[in-house]
Amino acid sequence: MAIFDVTLLTDSRYVDPKLPGQYVQNILKEDQIVREALEKKGLTVNRKNWADPEFDWGQTNMILFRTNWDYFDRYDEFRIWVTHASSKTKFVNSIDLLNWNVDKHYLSNLSEKKIRIVPTRYIPKGLSLSLEELYNFTGWSHSVVKPTIGGAGRHTYDITRENISIISNKLDELMKSEDFMLQPFQNSVPVDGELSLIFFGEEYSHAVLKKAKEGDFRVQDDYGGTVHKYVATEEEVEFAYEVIKACPEKPAYARVDMIEDNDGELAVSELELIEPELWFRFRPEAADLLAEEVIGRL
Repeated sequence: MAIFDVTLLTDSRYVDPKLPGQYVQNILKEDQIVREALEKKGLTVNRKNWADPEFDWGQTNMILFRTNWDYFDRYDEFRIWVTHASSKTKFVNSIDLLNWNVDKHYLSNLSEKKIRIVPTRYIPKGLSLSLEELYNFTGWSHSVVKPTIGGAGRHTYDITRENISIISNKLDELMKSEDFMLQPFQNSVPVDGELSLIFFGEEYSHAVLKKAKEGDFRVQDDYGGTVHKYVATEEEVEFAYEVIKACPEKPAYARVDMIEDNDGELAVSELELIEPELWFRFRPEAADLLAEEVIGRL
């Protein structure tokens, strides 16, 4: 019999951290905001490391993915856990959305539904062509390469004619076992940053602007990026809403990351449906919207 209504999913680094810095304090604060919103609805809540070998996942009615941010470094292990846990309880977002969104091939699905994305060429693992040959083939003089499964800027590099052989040497071995993707470098990113618009169900909640540090293009905290409150325009909200409608099913929560592409148009850079940072510290009442979506799925 289930003991908890909802389990907030994290990883071992954030379960009981000693002397947490500001970044981890933000994680703990936001999980507490979510927990309190759920408990106000009368739900019983706990918080667990996804890889905890002692916890019986049948003891919770629902798993709410939050900060399990080591899964892409342990992906084979994570997939085994997903199969096991999903047989015992419900996922939010759902197992179907997880399977669709975990691999960035979903961008091609969005493109097929007339959603503008950053142009993307996929590189299947073990492809006989080298990264340098693919770079030459695209004609994109400045490119970005990254794994199709990943996060936090993992194995993400910008490529130019000057550094292609160096990056190729770094990735050639890894590309034998993982799918990668190649995109033209988007010139607005290091200047204007990347927008993240956050939705609960089909309701727009709030937005942030992520900016890279001077001299970098990666907006993640891991590389010195910063996050700022942002008031989205009507055009940006409408564009993000069309992305939400293009999902295979309505997500309980979603983060639409967008940039101004090299043609001056809004384009999706990523759609985050598994464990996105949602910046509840900028709008704590947004956790109530999430709680309503969770209740609707219990």
